[in-house]
Amino acid sequence: MSNPIAAPRPFPAAAHDKLADRQLRANLHRATHTIRDKRLRVVAELPDWQRLREAASALKADAKSRLPELLTQFEAAATAAGATVHWARDAAEACAVVADLVRSAGATEVVKVKSMATQEIGLNEALEAAGIAATETDLAELIVQLAEDTPSHILVPAIHYNRTQIRDLFRTRMAGAPADLTDDPPALAEAARRHLRAKFLSATVGISGANFAVAETGSLVVVESEGNGRMCLTLPQTLISVVGIEKVVPTFRDLEVFLQLLPRSSTGERMNPYTSIWTGVTPGDGPENVHIVLVDNGRTTTLADPVGRQALHCIRCSACLNVCPVYERVGGHAYGSVYPGPIGAILSPQLTGEGFNRTLPYASTLCGACYDACPVRINIPEVLVHLRQTGPHPRAERAGMRAMSWLMSDRRRYAAALRAARRGAAPLRLVARRAAKRRGSVPSEGDQRETVRRLPWPLSAWTASRDAPLPAGPTFREWWEKEHGRS
Repeated sequence: MSNPIAAPRPFPAAAHDKLADRQLRANLHRATHTIRDKRLRVVAELPDWQRLREAASALKADAKSRLPELLTQFEAAATAAGATVHWARDAAEACAVVADLVRSAGATEVVKVKSMATQEIGLNEALEAAGIAATETDLAELIVQLAEDTPSHILVPAIHYNRTQIRDLFRTRMAGAPADLTDDPPALAEAARRHLRAKFLSATVGISGANFAVAETGSLVVVESEGNGRMCLTLPQTLISVVGIEKVVPTFRDLEVFLQLLPRSSTGERMNPYTSIWTGVTPGDGPENVHIVLVDNGRTTTLADPVGRQALHCIRCSACLNVCPVYERVGGHAYGSVYPGPIGAILSPQLTGEGFNRTLPYASTLCGACYDACPVRINIPEVLVHLRQTGPHPRAERAGMRAMSWLMSDRRRYAAALRAARRGAAPLRLVARRAAKRRGSVPSEGDQRETVRRLPWPLSAWTASRDAPLPAGPTFREWWEKEHGRS
């Protein structure tokens, strides 16, 4: 089975196409700005917000530093509570385990809680191939599934749809939808509720992910806003939870920190409407068979990178997506990844290895807004730069960097190169000033904002999507020597 994270197209090509979709950009702008404005208001209510972020970062770092120990502890505690723990090295193995468990339960249909891990491993597709129908019960996930689309946001998978598009989709694709269904949000939610209620009452197998796995108690935690997760977690006789191994936290008390950070960072709420915590099997209450599939799928390899491993701290809040100027303009599909946005740009290439299209770490302006918003203080810009340095580079780029290193390692060589660049750029400067004059904006002598919009090949690759800055005027050192003499 091919890994479903792998991007079918390079990010620059996919982003170029998405930028032409005005409706997409309008939908994204409205949704991301609404969520981030709510987040800012509720975050401002906590005087210790930065200390909570630091605590969460420290807890995650501690958990990753002793992950094998904590996973073994979690397995022992969960097993003692009546759950069965399975281990999966990759996506194919995880999907095979889940499909076998569903068949063993005698089921041909399952209901699912929203789960990034099951999307990552391509579980729905694997179950379909095995003759098992999976119904997404999260409203946004249901919209995407009915459209035969893929999610474009970690928290709001259908963020690229507006309510009129959803109404039309429900009318044509959702069984039992009223023919006169309007695009009024309560009407859409009611139609989905009626459609899903029959699924909840008939399903014998539920599938979930987990936001956290507590090593101390063997407990799993799912937070959600609609109540569909609670139905999936409690009504079926069999519950299968697919959990990335990085989700483990040491103690139950650690949830105190994360359950303050997660809702504020994700939905702009003070707490999640539904926080479900379960530990194994409780006779007469909830599922009679509880299975937990712990998935690696590239996480151990990522853990070995001392810089890149911080991507595994992610709690899937999507705060970084909502502040990212790149994501806001191109949406999640341009990333070709289950994990879009800034976190996807550092997580997906590491989980999938060298076979993944390595353009994702370049899908950023390095503005740092994602780092400021991240509730667990993942330094996304640092990892982006790290991945750019460690990824493959064209031979011409490597030669250029070696030449720049040689020039900049000696002050005299560097100064001579600057002087030569200024002299060589004189014709381009005249062109730039004539173009600026035609636009009604003439830069002053030595203005460092002078740029050229078009350069000949091979430099045309740069100016195809950005202006090229011209060499600046005299350096500070040159100015000082002119004014004050050598010192």
